[in-house]
Amino acid sequence: MQARRAAEKAQASGDRVVASNRRARHDYEILDTLECGIVLTGSEVKSLREGRAQIAEAYARIDDGELWLFQAHVPPWAFAHGVGAHDPDRKRKLLLHRHELEHWRHRAATQQLTLVPLSLYFRDGRAKVELGLAKGRRLHDRREAIKARDAARDIARTARSREKYG
Repeated sequence: MQARRAAEKAQASGDRVVASNRRARHDYEILDTLECGIVLTGSEVKSLREGRAQIAEAYARIDDGELWLFQAHVPPWAFAHGVGAHDPDRKRKLLLHRHELEHWRHRAATQQLTLVPLSLYFRDGRAKVELGLAKGRRLHDRREAIKARDAARDIARTARSREKYG
């Protein structure tokens, strides 16, 4: 009985990814990442714990000295009615230290970079968003990245086969 509780607690304390934006790593060159907290209502948290969220079209922006997440879709929890329900596409405030916010604001403004959410997950029972400071890729840049990834895969495959057969 105690072993089962300990196993459940260990599983609950680990990171559990709710949504990831795999397309962002394809469309953007990620220069830096940062973990942010997110302000949620109760029904949003319950919906996230069920694994229901989409951040493929989401982006972050700094408005009036605060960081906001836009177009992240968190559907209403099935059992929330009336006052407990929430708008699924509302903007959500992201939490980070003031010096981190100023640093990222300065970099995004001077280098024309975008703030892209990479993943939404739970860490130690709290919802977190991994933000990436990203530079957009053009079509030829994407092709070059695919070629480099394929070349690295071929090199690794060749190295494995040489190890295997001596």
